[in-house]
Amino acid sequence: MRKYFGTDGVRGRANVEPMTADFAIKLGRAAAGLFRNNSDTHRKIVIGKDTRLSCYMFENALVAGICSAGIDAVMVGVLPTPAVAFLTKSLRADAGVVISASHNPYYDNGIKFFNANGYKLADVTELEIERMIDENEPGLSFERVGKASRIETAIGRYVEFVKNTFCKSMDLKGLKIVLDCANGASYRVGPLALSELGADLFLINVKPDGTNINENCGAVHPEAMAAEVVKRGADIGISFDGDADRVIFADEKGNIVDGDKIMGVCALEMMNEGRLNNDTIVATVMSNIGFERSMNRMGVSLIRSQVGDRYVMEDMARHGCNLGGEQSGHLIFSDYNTTGDGLISSMQLLSAVVKSGKPLSELCSFIETYPQVLKNVSVKTKIPLENLEKTGALIKKAGDKLASSGRILVRYSGTENKLRVMIEGRDYDMIDAFAEDIAAAAVKEINGFS
Repeated sequence: MRKYFGTDGVRGRANVEPMTADFAIKLGRAAAGLFRNNSDTHRKIVIGKDTRLSCYMFENALVAGICSAGIDAVMVGVLPTPAVAFLTKSLRADAGVVISASHNPYYDNGIKFFNANGYKLADVTELEIERMIDENEPGLSFERVGKASRIETAIGRYVEFVKNTFCKSMDLKGLKIVLDCANGASYRVGPLALSELGADLFLINVKPDGTNINENCGAVHPEAMAAEVVKRGADIGISFDGDADRVIFADEKGNIVDGDKIMGVCALEMMNEGRLNNDTIVATVMSNIGFERSMNRMGVSLIRSQVGDRYVMEDMARHGCNLGGEQSGHLIFSDYNTTGDGLISSMQLLSAVVKSGKPLSELCSFIETYPQVLKNVSVKTKIPLENLEKTGALIKKAGDKLASSGRILVRYSGTENKLRVMIEGRDYDMIDAFAEDIAAAAVKEINGFS
């Protein structure tokens, strides 16, 4: 069991343990000591951040910790999480750090790492960092102190990298796009990349103030973006989350297009062009059962992984796949980047739209989705689900009733103290009632333990 790290780095309320400046210094020092790997070679770690007010505090704390362990800290400023993964490789750094709580409100923050190859850390590596924090490693020396610097060209490097994933024989001229940057990390790179390809942009939520990131906007709240598409008569809408590692679209009619559908359209195009490895994609246990059956009908196999884009990436590598993702909009095109990248995902879907000459609603029409109910309930602690007898009995009852016509998934969030109950089936009223009963029973039973 990891003590500090969750599904996606260390995360929590800013200025509340473990997300304090003191802890960030220890985390930076331990990570630097690990990546230094007992070598005397001068090394460096890249640090990026989103637009949260607390990012300034954590950036300086991480720089202090990293430099104290004898490693150079290279700050790249406000950039999407996937941009840091790219720059870590491009700058030949030993690791990358992102200060962001992704889609969470501004008062939360997080710290996550990439290794030298741009991949998120394995569980065993995070456990080693935790050990080093608790045992106060590495030892400090006046002879070994790193230096800090900033790279002013980071935005341009990433924008050019993203643009080069779009077909060079095409552009976006004549395409009207509503772009919602969630007042987050994409507020500069998103408009730059799309406008330089010729898109006619309508920008919303591109004025971060430190506290408005993800506030009723972005990939978690795409409704305003979708309404703006209809209002403007746009061809498409794009919403990033706070750190732009995921994206949600809207078609020309204002219908929300989630990660499943984005992945489905792109998978079909890649398969038809002979670019989809093994005619197989990786999705998570959260992806809709109707989506899976739709892909199977088109000749695309689907492998399910744990929730979390690093687990998707692990299964992609294991099975030799080059496309995978999550319903929430984390999509990995591993021919281009090593982690979920909202802007690269946008380029791939926009490429499919331009190549086909069809509206997005038509491209998505082959994908059937079953009604899905998701109940998120706060819990004080995370009691192992197998210990919840009454809840387990309700889950079994619902499963027996749905049989092969639906699906149930009950799990704890990896980043918050929440229990998630997801049920899919053809009868919405029935699955909604099951989800409500299971969630209520679980909360009651968990409170009884605590």
